[in-house]
Formats: sequence, C-alpha cells, structure tokens
Amino acid sequence: QVQLVESGGGLVQTGGSLRLSCAASGSIASINAMGWYRQAPGKQRELVAMTTTRGNEDYADSVRGRFTISRDNAKKTVYLQMNSLKPEDTADYYCHANVIAYRYATYRNLEVWGQGTLVTVSS
Repeated sequence: QVQLVESGGGLVQTGGSLRLSCAASGSIASINAMGWYRQAPGKQRELVAMTTTRGNEDYADSVRGRFTISRDNAKKTVYLQMNSLKPEDTADYYCHANVIAYRYATYRNLEVWGQGTLVTVSS
C-alpha cells in the first residue's frame, strides 16, 4: 500500500514563509509526478505546483514567483517552499503522487493523495 505523509503546515502571518514536506512510502517502483493541491473552504481543489521525474514543473499563476517546489528522489519526498504568504493562501494543502506501485499481484499506475495539512495565513 502506498502512503503519502505530509508535514509543515501551520499558522503564519502575512508575508511569512512555510515549508511543506511530503514523503511517499510503500511498494513503489517509480514515481512519475508529485505535487501539491489546495482546497479553501467553499472552493474546489486546485493545483498549486507539480514536478515530474523529467524535471518539468508547473505552478498556479497565483503562486508563481512565491512558491517553489522541489523533490528528493532518493527520499521519495517533495517539498513546497512558500514565501510571501497571503491570506488567500489559507487552505488545506494536499500532496499528490502518480506512481507505479505493486498492488493486487501486479504493478499498477496509481493516483495517491495525502491526508492534508492546514495552512493558515493571518492578516
């Protein structure tokens, strides 16, 4: 079974910084992509940032230039450095991974989600 464990959320003032971490574990053969999504109260979940094994990165326009995604392949971990935080960044942040993992006696492509970590930015 594949799991994603997030850490690093919390309360920060406007203009402050936080760093989120997400570690993958389980019967993983390879990780194709890892990234972060967020969901604010009453809103749909949206992509924040994503990185692929080939080094491609994608950011939401609202965070580009303020957030940086990075990845440690050996540790199967992805990070999200969030700087210049704004109240509108307040949300539950979810780690996501697209992996090849061993499940039900074969290797399968799986979409995996973490449990979420809350980021609150006070004004």
